[in-house]
Order: sequence, then structure tokens, then C-alpha cells
Amino acid sequence: LAIDNLKHKTMISILYSAGLRSSELLHLQLQDIDSERMLIRIRCSKGFKDRYVMLSSKMLSLLRKYYKEYQPQKWLFEGAYGDKYTASSLRKILKKASDKMSIKETPTPHWLRHSFATHLLESGTDLRYIQTLLGHSSSKTTEIYTHVSKKNINSIKSPLDDLDI
Repeated sequence: LAIDNLKHKTMISILYSAGLRSSELLHLQLQDIDSERMLIRIRCSKGFKDRYVMLSSKMLSLLRKYYKEYQPQKWLFEGAYGDKYTASSLRKILKKASDKMSIKETPTPHWLRHSFATHLLESGTDLRYIQTLLGHSSSKTTEIYTHVSKKNINSIKSPLDDLDI
């Protein structure tokens, strides 16, 4: 990542590693990280539903390093005065990182969510699991990722290839 600040790097990493919406990230509290079960609890997300997403071991290591340095009190990611980090500050982090990497288009936190879903799909994860991880109530919402991923289409073997013609 083109981000040197540990808090910023942790925030961006968790967005991608768990496919979170920016509002979900900013509402995370310390007790939402379950390191024993390797899960992150997302409370009262879109549609006022709770869900769990996976916590990768790399993400847990980064979170532990972050916690030791910043020692947040209530919110996992706190602003300068102990309140929640703001969405506009999060967007500024991405803008600064994209400028540093000479990316012309300004990325959004939602890009990381799309990347998460697309990469899971390309690695063979069933769409229904992706739907659950993203917190989509309708499979139609999750199906937007099927047109994004061309890798899976290219790996499908045509039945004609098994015939002698």
C-alpha cells in the first residue's frame, strides 16, 4: 500500500479485507473484533441488520499493531478528539494514496468493496457466500459482480472441446 500512516493503512486494509462499507468501518467498536473466532461483527448495517465477516490473520496482526500504537477507547478508528473518524477524512486518505500512486481517477471506499467481491468471485467463492459477506438481502444486488469478472468466463471449458470433430 502507498500509505505510511499506520491508522490509515489499517483502515484501508480492513475495508478491502472484509468488503466493508465506509459507514460500517467508521462504526466499528473495539468489541466488534473477535480474534478468537476470527470474525468482525458488523452492527446495524444497511437495512438495520447485523452480520459477521471474516477477519484475516494478516488483518488481525495489523489491527494488533495499530491498537498498541493508538490505543483507541470506544471506536476502533477515532478522530483527533476520541469521536468517530469521519467519512470525508477517509476519502482524503484514499485520494492522497491514489495521488501517490499516480492513479488518475479518485478511488472511493466502495471501490475496495467491489474489489473484495470481484476477487472472491474470481477465486471461485460461491456467489451466495459473497452475498452474505456483503450483507445483501437480494442476490440481484450481488449479481452485479458477475459481469465485472471476466476471469471466470475465460476459465470455463466449452463442451465442444471434449468432442472429436
